[in-house]
Amino acid sequence: MSFRVLVILEDYRKDRYMVEPILEKMMDEIGGPAKIQICMKPHLTGVSQVLTWARLEEVFDLHKMVDLFVLAVDRDAEEGRVIRLTELEKQAKESGRNLIAENAWQEIEVWLLAGMKDFNATWSEVRESRDPKEQYYIPYAQGRKVFSGPGEGRKILGREAASNYRRIRSKCPEDVERLEQRLKAWKQ
Repeated sequence: MSFRVLVILEDYRKDRYMVEPILEKMMDEIGGPAKIQICMKPHLTGVSQVLTWARLEEVFDLHKMVDLFVLAVDRDAEEGRVIRLTELEKQAKESGRNLIAENAWQEIEVWLLAGMKDFNATWSEVRESRDPKEQYYIPYAQGRKVFSGPGEGRKILGREAASNYRRIRSKCPEDVERLEQRLKAWKQ
């Protein structure tokens, strides 16, 4: 039996193109099946909104038929971000909702870059960069001549990256592999 997953993002207009195909492949790896949907209502804009309990309650109330909520945000060099995510998970559990919250080690664009076979930057430098979207993703998408496409190239590149999911997982153990393990544990 398939379960329903609603993914909450800080900017679904761009991030959905990366997160949705990657999560679909992730669910395939752990034995799915899952129906993954991106939260577009209420329209949340920015990390401050998705990390606010009242806004998350709006999401929960609008999407009562969801089995699992996944909140995925950029870390944005905020060392304490994981603490806030843990607090939100606890509040959700106390209110009878299933929430798994994860932050990309830097930005979600790094997940996409991890899946690209022709991305040639030194991986340790990418993982240490404070601004990998500006420093690596944008020049890469421009070089691939897809930046003018949907989501500034994220739609095309997100699907391509997801086809190399195991590569993403191996390059991003602190976030992608961790999220996979947490989803697997929840599913069991």
